[in-house]
Parts: sequence; C-alpha cells; structure tokens
Amino acid sequence: MESTAPAENLPVYYVGQHESKRELPISQEVLRQAQDVCNYDMLTSPITTPLFHSRVLALLSNHLSDLKNGLHEDIATPALPNLTLTDTPLTPGDIISQLVGVASPWIDLSSPDPIVYNISRQVLELEISYAAFCGLGNVVVPGPRLQYGSSHGEGVAQYAFAIQEALALSNYTQLLIHLPMMYHPDQDGEDVQGSLSPFARPEYVEEGPKSKHDFLATWDAWHIIRTPRVMEKLMFWEWDLSRYSPPLLLSHFQEHSLTKPTTALSIPRHLPAVHAHCRWHSEPLRLLSLTAQTFLPDKQGDPGMTKGHQALIHRYMRRRTPPWIILCDIGPILGAQSADVITPATDGSIDGTVLPLPTPAEASHLYHQQRKENSNSQKKLTYIRNLQSRQPRFSILESFAFGLQDFLQGPLQPLADNLESMTYAVFEQDPVKYDLYEAAIRKALIDWARNGKPGSSPSGEIVVAVVGAGRGPLVTRALKGAEVEGVKIELWAVEKNPNAFVVLQRRNEMEWQGQVQLIRSDMRTWTGPSLSPSSPRTHQQYDRHGQQHQDTKYKIDILISELLGSFADNELSPECLSSTTHLLSPCGISIPASYTSYLTPIAAPKLHADVLTRTANGDALAANTPWVVMLHAIDYLSTSVSSSELENRLMVEAQPVVKEAWSFTHGPPTTTTPQTSQFNNNKGDNNKHNERRARLQFPIPHRGAVHGLAGYFEAVLYDDVCLSTNPLTMKEKGCGDMKSWFPIYFPLKAPLYLPDNSDLSVTIRRVTDNRKVWYEWMVESYLSSSPSSYFSPTASSTYHSDGDGDGKRDSTAKGKGKGGIGGGKKVRLGISEVGTSREGACMM
Repeated sequence: MESTAPAENLPVYYVGQHESKRELPISQEVLRQAQDVCNYDMLTSPITTPLFHSRVLALLSNHLSDLKNGLHEDIATPALPNLTLTDTPLTPGDIISQLVGVASPWIDLSSPDPIVYNISRQVLELEISYAAFCGLGNVVVPGPRLQYGSSHGEGVAQYAFAIQEALALSNYTQLLIHLPMMYHPDQDGEDVQGSLSPFARPEYVEEGPKSKHDFLATWDAWHIIRTPRVMEKLMFWEWDLSRYSPPLLLSHFQEHSLTKPTTALSIPRHLPAVHAHCRWHSEPLRLLSLTAQTFLPDKQGDPGMTKGHQALIHRYMRRRTPPWIILCDIGPILGAQSADVITPATDGSIDGTVLPLPTPAEASHLYHQQRKENSNSQKKLTYIRNLQSRQPRFSILESFAFGLQDFLQGPLQPLADNLESMTYAVFEQDPVKYDLYEAAIRKALIDWARNGKPGSSPSGEIVVAVVGAGRGPLVTRALKGAEVEGVKIELWAVEKNPNAFVVLQRRNEMEWQGQVQLIRSDMRTWTGPSLSPSSPRTHQQYDRHGQQHQDTKYKIDILISELLGSFADNELSPECLSSTTHLLSPCGISIPASYTSYLTPIAAPKLHADVLTRTANGDALAANTPWVVMLHAIDYLSTSVSSSELENRLMVEAQPVVKEAWSFTHGPPTTTTPQTSQFNNNKGDNNKHNERRARLQFPIPHRGAVHGLAGYFEAVLYDDVCLSTNPLTMKEKGCGDMKSWFPIYFPLKAPLYLPDNSDLSVTIRRVTDNRKVWYEWMVESYLSSSPSSYFSPTASSTYHSDGDGDGKRDSTAKGKGKGGIGGGKKVRLGISEVGTSREGACMM
C-alpha cells in the first residue's frame, strides 16, 4: 500500500486561539478577523455565560446553607433548569464548525462531596447536550483534580463515569480531556474564579500533606478515564485531515467521527522527564495547549521556546494526524474590540449589557493597552508559524510511510499465495536494501576469486542462484556486481509464481541478454543446476510431464534470497532455505548467512483499539494476528537510559531495551544439518529443527500499560554487510532509510498494567506442525525484591532455545539490551492470555 506525503513535505500546523475570559460571542466578523487578519485557523468559545455560572453558584450555595442550618436534612440535590437565551452565547450557524467548545472550567467532577459532584455532572451534561445540538464537533472538558487533602486520585473513577455519561449524549461531539503533561501539587486544582471545589464540605475532605510531584500521575488519571470506553469502536481513530483546507477541517472531523474521549495536553514551562514525553506521544492527542508562560523571551525580548519545547512539538506534530495547537490567554484577537466587529444585542448593548462610552483619556489608554497586547499575541502566533517552517523535513522512510503510521497490515503468505505485481513494485522501491545486497554479492565474489576457489559450473564459472526471484531485482544486482568486479558467473533464477515468471522471461530476453537460466519451480522442490546433454543451458529443465530431467547435476556456490519478513522468519525463510542450502557446494555461501529476531514491549493504545474494532466487526483472528505496522504513536516501556539521562529535557525519545529472541543460520550442509528437503519428506516432525522458543526478561522503570510486543530483526548478508530494523542498530548499519520492512506487532488481548520498577517476562514460541508455522506469546508482570537491578541493562535471565529443545541461558548479555532483572524474590502481579496465530498461520 502506498501513500503520498504533502507536497511541501512538512506537517501542517492548525493553530487556534483561546481566551478564558472571552467577553464577546463569536460572530462571523470576529471569526473572519481571526482567520484573515490574525492567521488563526479556529477559535474557542465557552458554552455557557457568566450569568449561568452565577445561577449555579447561587443554587449550590443556598442548598448547602439549608443543609447546614438543618432546614432540610433529607433534601435531594437540586436539579438545574434547562439553558435559556442568556445562559449561552452559542447558536447553530455557519461558523459553528470553526469553533472548539470549552466546558465550564469551574465544575469539579472529581469532588469527594456528592452534592458538588452531582451539580458539576448536571452542568456538564447540559453543556454537552446543547453543544451537540448546535453541531460543535469538539468540546474541551477540564480534567480531574487529583489532590483533596490527604487523598490523591480517589475521585478519578467517578470523573470517568461522568465522562461516560456525557459521551452518551451525542454521537458526533468529541470530548477532549484537558490534562497537564505532569502533576505538580502546587498547580493541581489551580484556583479558577468561582470554582465549585471550595464548596466541598469538611467532612468529605481529610486534611493532610500534599503528594509529591509525579511525572505520570496525570497519565494514570487518563488511563482510568479511558478504561470504561475501551470497547468503544474507533476510540482512538485519527482521521487524516491534511487533505482539507482549514475552513473544512472541523466540519469534516465532525461529520465523520464517532463519540470518543481524546486528550488536550497542556505543555508546561518546565518540561518533565523524557519518559513522560514519550508516554503522551503514544496517547490520542487531539490538542496541545500553550500558555504565555510556555514561551520564553529571547535576547531581543521576542517570544521563543527552549530547544526541548521545540523538539517536543516537532515530534508530536509528526503523528499520523498532528494535534491542533491552541494558544491560551496570550492576548485578544487583533481588532476584535473594534466597533465594526462587535455584534450588538437588539437593545444596542453588547451581550445584553449597556456599556457607557469611555472618556478620551480612557479611550487613549485602552487603545495603547490593546495595541501592546495585540503585538505580544501576534508575536507568539508568528513564532509558532515560524516553528512550522523550521521543522525538519520528512526522512525518506517517513515520506514513504506517510499515512501508514500505526496502520495494521496483515502478514504476507508468499508460499501459499502468488504475490501481485504491485506488491513486488513496493518492495523494489527500496534502494537501500538492494544496494546492501549488491555490496554483499560483490564482496562474496571478490573473496571467492581472491581465495582461488573453483566454480562449480562445468565450465568453471561461479554458480550463483537467486531463489524466490520475484520480478528479478536481485538478478539485476547479481549481474551488475559480477560485471563491476570482473568475475564470470553462471546465474540461475528460481520463481514459483507463474505470473512473475513471465516478467523474468521478458527481462531475460530484453535486458539480461539471455544470461540467466530461469526455473519455474518452488525452490523447495528444485534439485539444483543441471546440464542437459540434449539441450545444453536451456531455460526449460522439465519434460512435458512436469518432471525434471535427470541430467548432469552440480552445486551452487552462492545462494541469494530475499525471503525475510518483519520478524525475519515469519515468511518462512527458514523452511525455504533449509530445503535449498543442501544444494550448496562445500564452500558455498548463503546470502543472507544468518538472521536474528528481537522483541521489546510497547504501549500502543491506538493499535490496541484498532484490534478491538476489527474484532467487534467480525474479525475473529484480529487479536491473534502478528500485524505488520509502521510503529509511530507508541511508547517503549522498557528503557535502558540512566536516571540522569531521563532528566535531560532535550531528549525526546528514550532508548528501548531490545532483546534477542532467536536466530537462524544458513550455509553448506554439515553433519548436524538436516540433509533431506523437508518439503519432500513425509515425516510428521521433519520441520522441528525450525521451531524456536524464548523467555525474555524486561525491566520496566516507569509504570504503564503494555498492549503488545514490537518485533524487529537483524540479518548478516555476508561478512560485515548487514540489514537491520532494530531501532538500536539500524542507523549504524546504514539501514535508517530502508523501506522494505515495517516492524511486527504481537498484540495482547487486554492491556496489562505495570507498576514502577517492575519486571515483564515475555514467553514466545515459533511452532510448526509440518504444514504451517505459527507463533504463541504471553507476558507476565512481576515485582522484585531487588529494585536496584531494574536499571542494570547488563544483568540477564534471558532463555533461548533452538529446534532441538536444548535451551541456553545468557547471563552476560550486553550491548543490544540483553538485560533484565537480577536475583531476588519476585511476586507475580498479572498475566496475559496466550496469543496464538495458529488459525491464521503461515502455510508451508
């Protein structure tokens, strides 16, 4: 599947403006002023007015007073009346699609006082109901307050239920939960004028010390909030809005989205540690809010940002659907206070209030004050626009995968199915892979000639065979490598796909000048090169009954294949090559020579929700399918950075602990290598040597929820020429822009919560029944009595097993994150269901 990146090759920033004390209703003129003059894309609007706020405060105050005075001990919580004309500035109309609604920030849905909670819930439901009626597609809801006296986070569950009830009021209004990036006790429940929080009665609030600041406390709250909706269809679906102009942006999203909570993340002046950045990157970000305090003055006094803030925004804006940016309380809209953009009420007032005309002195002071505020606000907006223009360009891989980030793709079945030409064409667009293959071929030819090895061809030439040739890209590279190095070769190409074989025949005739011996056969049944006395060096080696001629046979010197999948062996490269390498000469070379599979646990809420959606839509195998995915909005849960590195605000991505699961090696047959082609052997256990199993231990320094396992591979083509999708090594091996393989994703049926300083144990098997190959996987969470070992990436209790069942434990693993938990007693906290791809196994 292909996609097209934007023409300018940059993520698009959609920037809005928010005033917490916006006095004027948003009219067509104000919106036009904001978009055409100020260069904003959208505006926020409160759903209710200060008059409504006053009515609620009076109602609550009177009710609590009556209870305190003992007038009505059993009186029920008063019911709020429906909204009236003076309670809301909104009305349905053309501009509604350009607005983001803001629920009242003074409500308290996590209050321990049931009356305060009940009143707050009624306010939210009235506002959401009316916003949905007006056609608002998005409403920002204030997040939960975490600290009440000595209790911390105890009101989050009731907050989640209130959000659940509000979501049920509309099918098309999306709630954006406004949360700070990190928790700080001095900022929690920051005073909002007229907040309902102080009305909580003393008997419901237990006094005590405040909690310490916690980088992941607000994420913990979000994890609870989204849990009741985890089965909601399309909960984290992100629409590609880059094709739409700003006037259509919100209306398109409103038209196509279903009700689901997402996050509006507030970016602080001082950024938290890197693991908090990464965690929020994996979550459904719809909006980033920046206040005046987020900006810092530069040497000229103009607004700017730290390098850490710039890197953070650049990373967040590279998501499949970039979040919107809302500038909060940085100043009014330029010219919005002018008389020509004010919409008066019918009595000549603004919003129903008669305003006296200012004196000349007051008018002059007001003019200069507004001019200064407008200048400051415009400079901040200009800085964000400049930040967009200065962002790094998409890499080659990012451009290729644009629109495919976090998109689940089913694995290929290259042995059971004949691939289409378009599939071949996508893989052939990867010059990095084929350049590395050519380098490996050239190096192998040079070494063969330098060592004076004789070729296996009857004429003395080096016999090279490309098995699984497809449309012939490796054939071209082999011919080119031999020509450049001045080495004579006899080249064979084997392909089972009859449609691709036609392309090979045409290319052999028109491009390769008949230099290639073509064999239409499954490589597992091919008995090797032969010289037919009756028709020497012909293209057809089979008689009219489909049987191969029993003629002069000889060995292969260099065997080339590109059978690797996203997890190296998931497209049955071991099965194919173990049936073919017996054709190699005693000194023969296999390209690739070996490959290794790697794993790491990840938080991937969007992928998890997509799997649930597929399951709900009738795909019974979705939760048991190893998916091919361009991983993007994920968080690595097992990281190897030190505590000091985690505090580095300039780091925007922690290094994952990526561990080896198992390896396969291919070369000339030895005394321990199965000598018989498994494809032709009728024994029921003749593929057992290709089974594998591993048990891996991963340190989890920071709490989170694991949704699945990310799989990668490294392959040695020849000598020091390698391929890698391992995020730790792919750049150093020259594979940073390689496009042929996305990682593989092994999903869990339900996320498993992991506390701080815990241990995740991963058990995975590669299984076969001689007809198909599948995987089985599960994870277990533990707490250890030796927490200090969690940050030791060199300690290991990793277990590997090859096909003969003899396992080995690696206790000295270093380098690529073969680390894990040290000794000490461990307590199991949780265990996942076993995932198995047996029903959708790769057919042999």
